[in-house]
Amino acid sequence: MKDLLIKFATTAGAGSGSGTPSKLPDKVNENNAGNLTDTVIAVINGVIGVLGLVAVVVVIIGGVNYMTSAGDAGKVKKAKDTILYGLIGLVVCILAFAIVNFVISNMFTGA
Repeated sequence: MKDLLIKFATTAGAGSGSGTPSKLPDKVNENNAGNLTDTVIAVINGVIGVLGLVAVVVVIIGGVNYMTSAGDAGKVKKAKDTILYGLIGLVVCILAFAIVNFVISNMFTGA
């Protein structure tokens, strides 16, 4: 059983093969911090991209409502508000994208 555990530890990289395990590193590899940063940025950018797409769809829906309002003042006002809110959402997404990328990329530079 001991030999099986030693063989498993050796193939997993935790042992030297002589029966005594090698010293594990005390701190995390610095490449892991870069990978974590890249992963966090990718996830946040993906979420912001989806929200930006939703804002564009809202603008399109507002445009369609505006075109089909047939001159009804209430429908025109509602369509214009929908377009305005969609544009505000798009601006917020663009600003969030810029701010998040700036903050996360500068957080781990150590400057």
